[in-house]
Amino acid sequence: MSITTKNGDKGETYLFGGKRVLKSHIKIEILGSVDELSSFLSMIVLKIKNKEERDLLISIQKDLYQIMAVVAGARISTSFFDEKVKQFETKMKNLEVKLSPLNRFIIPGGSELSCWLHLARTVCRRVERVVVKTKKFPKVVKYLNRLSDLLFLMARSHAKKEIIL
Repeated sequence: MSITTKNGDKGETYLFGGKRVLKSHIKIEILGSVDELSSFLSMIVLKIKNKEERDLLISIQKDLYQIMAVVAGARISTSFFDEKVKQFETKMKNLEVKLSPLNRFIIPGGSELSCWLHLARTVCRRVERVVVKTKKFPKVVKYLNRLSDLLFLMARSHAKKEIIL
């Protein structure tokens, strides 16, 4: 089967179940942005040395495919997002105790890995904003909100030196 079907040449594509929509449809915007986030996470997975963090990021990439399925219209349970949010919160607490208190803004940077994590965080925030526009998928919004917080703390933890404003 060829990757080129030419079905999208008129600016339309299919959602799960065969519904045809414009490529500018908000759900397609979400799907593309989630795919972009997963791609950034792939780069981080390649660069991160800590196996536990690598495994966490790969698990998050799998979650992102679940998010795409939900947004595209697949009828799957979203209850697992609640447990994932709790896992993120636990990981964030563990990271926060190792970091200096933050009472001012920081400029993203401090190391290459930290920069990649900040880029992933900003893409995650964009995905969250677009999902919020749909006024649907509250568990996905909560998941993305915690994920962006987690990525921020991971970025801080991998910065060799933070640039504080």
